[in-house]
Amino acid sequence: MYDWANSAVQTTIMVAVFPIYFVKVAGADLPPSGATQRLAVVNTVALVVIALLSPVLGAMSDYGGIKKRLLAAFMILGAGAVAGMFFVDRGEIVLASALFLVSLIGVTGSIVFYEALLPHIAAPHEIDRVSTAGYAMGYVGGGILLALNLAWIQKPVWFGLPSGEALGESQATLPVRLAFLSVALWWLAFSIPLFRRVPEPSPRLEPDERPGQGPIRVALLRLAETFRELRSYRQAFLMLVAFLIYNDGIQTIIRMATAYGTEIGIGQNSLIGAILLVQFVGIPCSFLFGTLAGRIGTKQAIFLGLAAYTAISVLGYFMTTATHFYMLAGLVGLVQGGTQALSRSLFASMIPPHKSGEFFGFFSVFEKAAGIFGPLIFAGTIAVTGSSRNSLLAIIGFFVVGAALLWRVDVAEGQKAARQAYQAAGPAPTRIS
Repeated sequence: MYDWANSAVQTTIMVAVFPIYFVKVAGADLPPSGATQRLAVVNTVALVVIALLSPVLGAMSDYGGIKKRLLAAFMILGAGAVAGMFFVDRGEIVLASALFLVSLIGVTGSIVFYEALLPHIAAPHEIDRVSTAGYAMGYVGGGILLALNLAWIQKPVWFGLPSGEALGESQATLPVRLAFLSVALWWLAFSIPLFRRVPEPSPRLEPDERPGQGPIRVALLRLAETFRELRSYRQAFLMLVAFLIYNDGIQTIIRMATAYGTEIGIGQNSLIGAILLVQFVGIPCSFLFGTLAGRIGTKQAIFLGLAAYTAISVLGYFMTTATHFYMLAGLVGLVQGGTQALSRSLFASMIPPHKSGEFFGFFSVFEKAAGIFGPLIFAGTIAVTGSSRNSLLAIIGFFVVGAALLWRVDVAEGQKAARQAYQAAGPAPTRIS
C-alpha cells in the first residue's frame, strides 16, 4: 500500500501535471527554456541531497531500529510540500522550486526506508512476488489518482469546479491546484496500513557495538566498515553496478520519452494518455513478472526486460505517429515495473537483513545516480549527429553492458554471504516497550 500511496507523487507531481504547471504558471515570467532548465536543476539537487543522506540515515535506521520513524518523517515532509503547491500562483517560481525540491527529497527519502523493510517482511522464496506486487499496486494507485486529476482538470464542470473562459487566474488554476492537494492527502491516507500493520524490525548490533552509542557516530563507522567489507558482499555490489548501468538506460527512456514525442510532433493529450497506458498495462504485467521469476529465475526475468527495452529503443528510432507512441508505451508497461521490482528483490536477497537500511541507502545512491549519464549521452549524440533518433540507439549500450555485468552475478553465492553475515551478528536484542 505504500507503493500505492507514493506513486501518486511520481505520476501527478513528477511526470504529468506539476512540470507543465511549473513551466506555464509558476515560470510564466521566464522563457519556457528557462523554466525547464530550473526544473532540471531542482531535480538534480534533490538527487544529490538524497544520495548524500541515504547511506548515513540508512545505517542509523539499522542501529536504532527506526526505519518506520524515518520513513514517516520524510513522508510528512514531502506531503507537506506537495500540499503547499496548492498556494503556488503565477510567477512564483522560487516557491514552486522550493516545494518541488522538498517533495522530491521527501518521497525519495521515504522509499529508502520502505524498501529496507522488504527483507524483513518477505521470506526468501516470496521476495520476488512481494516486490513485484508492490510495483503493481503502485501502478494502480498512481494511475487511478492521475486519471481523476486529469478528469477534473480537463472537465472541471463535471465536478462542480469553475469553468469557462471568463475566469480569474486563481479560478482557472483551481482544478490543477486541487490535484496537488489530492496527492498529499492520498499519500498520507494510504500510508496508514504500513504504520498500523508492518512491525519495526528489531536492530542487530555489531560485535563491537553497545546500545546507547551515538547513532551518527555508529552510522559513519558502519558505512566505513561496509566499504571495507565489500569483498564479503561482492555479488551484491556487482549487482549494484549492473543496476546502475542498465537502470540509467531505463531512466533515460522514461525522462526523455515525452520530450522526444513532443519534438516529433505528438500532441500533449496523446503523451499524457500514453503515460496512463503505462500505468494500467503495468498492473498485471508486474504481477506476471513475479510469477515468471519464480519459474525461470530472477536474473533471467530481468534479462527478458532488458531485451524488451533494447527492442523499444530500436522501434523508437522508427516512430513517427501517436499510434506508434502508444504502442511503445504499451511495451514499456509490459516490462518497466517488473524489471525494477525484480532488481529490488534480487538485491534484497543478497544483503544481510540487519543491515538492510544501510544497504538500501547505497541502493538509493546507485538508483539516483542512474539517469545522469544517459541524458548526457542522449544530448551528446544529438550534438554530434544532429538527430534525437540516433540518441535512442545510443541508449542500447546501457542495456548491453548492464546485462553483461548482471550475467556475472552469482546469486547463490551472494545469498550465502548474506546468510552467514546475519548469523554471525547473533540474536537480536530484546526490545523493551
